[in-house]
Amino acid sequence: MDIHLYNTATRRKELFAPLDPENVRMYVCGPTVYDRAHLGNARPVLVFDILYRLLKTQYPRVTYVRNFTDVDDKINARAAESGRSIGEITAETSQWFLDDMGAIGALEPDHMPRATAYIAEMVEMIAGLIEGGFAYAREGHVLFRVREYARYGALSGRSVDDMIAGARVEVAPYKEDPMDFVLWKPSDDQTPGWDSPWGRGRPGWHIECSAMAKALLGDRFDIHGGGNDLMFPHHENEIAQSCCANGTDRMANVWMHNEMLQVEGKKMSKSLGNFFTVRDLLEQGVPGEVIRFVMLSTHYRKPMDWTAEKAEEAAQTLFKWRSLSENTTPASETSEAVVSALSNDLNTPQAIAELYKLEVHPRALLRNARLLGLLEPNNGEWYSRRKLQFAANDTLKVLLLKRKQAKIDKKFDIADQIRDALKVRGISLEDLPEGLVKPSISFDFVSRYISGLTELEKKEVFGDIYKDDGSLDGSSATDRYLERAAKEVLFEIEGGR
Repeated sequence: MDIHLYNTATRRKELFAPLDPENVRMYVCGPTVYDRAHLGNARPVLVFDILYRLLKTQYPRVTYVRNFTDVDDKINARAAESGRSIGEITAETSQWFLDDMGAIGALEPDHMPRATAYIAEMVEMIAGLIEGGFAYAREGHVLFRVREYARYGALSGRSVDDMIAGARVEVAPYKEDPMDFVLWKPSDDQTPGWDSPWGRGRPGWHIECSAMAKALLGDRFDIHGGGNDLMFPHHENEIAQSCCANGTDRMANVWMHNEMLQVEGKKMSKSLGNFFTVRDLLEQGVPGEVIRFVMLSTHYRKPMDWTAEKAEEAAQTLFKWRSLSENTTPASETSEAVVSALSNDLNTPQAIAELYKLEVHPRALLRNARLLGLLEPNNGEWYSRRKLQFAANDTLKVLLLKRKQAKIDKKFDIADQIRDALKVRGISLEDLPEGLVKPSISFDFVSRYISGLTELEKKEVFGDIYKDDGSLDGSSATDRYLERAAKEVLFEIEGGR
């Protein structure tokens, strides 16, 4: 099936035609590893994970590269603050990133180069740029001559003069032009550095991706991706230095950029108190699969708004889909409608809409959901846990059996009373075929319930399941809440009050 992708470089959707149909090559800018990945960091990972999965269904080989920036001033600052070595910090935070992205179902790329392993390639590329007159060395720095690259600004649609007028550019005595950017900079004794023809120093940020992409994918490749905050200056600078160093008219044929993320309608920021990491959500009990579903529910070129309501709706949908497809095997063929949606510039909201239509065909639902990285067996622990919570809760089981019997006896007022009383307590019921019922509870509701209790009440309800640090395990707390809520409703319908 033909794949059409929106190309930022041309401002239009185009038929994807790889340079080599036997090996599609894609580079995506990865994280600077100095801390946990925040929720916004996960969006490009998931966008290009979907593209990777789609390409793998259409081509015999896909080479996907996503880098780690492990030399950066933020990392240096974190090392100075903590007293830990830079190597120790980057090793730890790189693994954090992989663990968190794995938890939301992202496949690992074919190559995950670290910048520090490609210093020699960067030095070689910089030397070639100087030799070609595209860069110059001064006061221990090497800078790229922006005005030597005539097409600078084409990706972001800006002229150099407009950029100078509208941006804060570093004015330094060693610069020939305010827009020239750093390829190499000197290091002091406390800063990581490597020997080079221009003295001991370290690379600028932009040269890292150019050197790693060239080493692993060649002078020119198919797709380069990242968040739209990287379009300028990072991707603009990558194109300029790569084309000048490699003697090509382009670095990548297709440039793709995802929009940014908001939280409850506002830009995520620490000052607004709505900044959180992927790990924060996971530890609050939000399954990684739910995070994935919510993000894929918005097209990658539109701003994505994370809300607790969306997360709960996603959890309920996924619980239903896992219930429907449990103990089945995936169908042998993918749905043309699902693949067509993804092939239309990664239209994941449309693909999810097609999954809803497949609920009556559980095997097809399972096969096509997995194309989107959903309903995978290794990410289903949360489903088993939630199912066990309901199954193990004897009081809730008794209550649901009473409701079922009331419906059989046509005592619909009692059945409705049970349903409504549970709903008030945050527990919703969905009636499934063959008399089955699926209860669901909001993670957010339980958290709000707990936060509204006094310390005495918390100890009364949850005293024996507090962790040593005073926190609560989300699974145990939910189970305890279900038991308490079910007992209250049972007491009500039996005439207790």
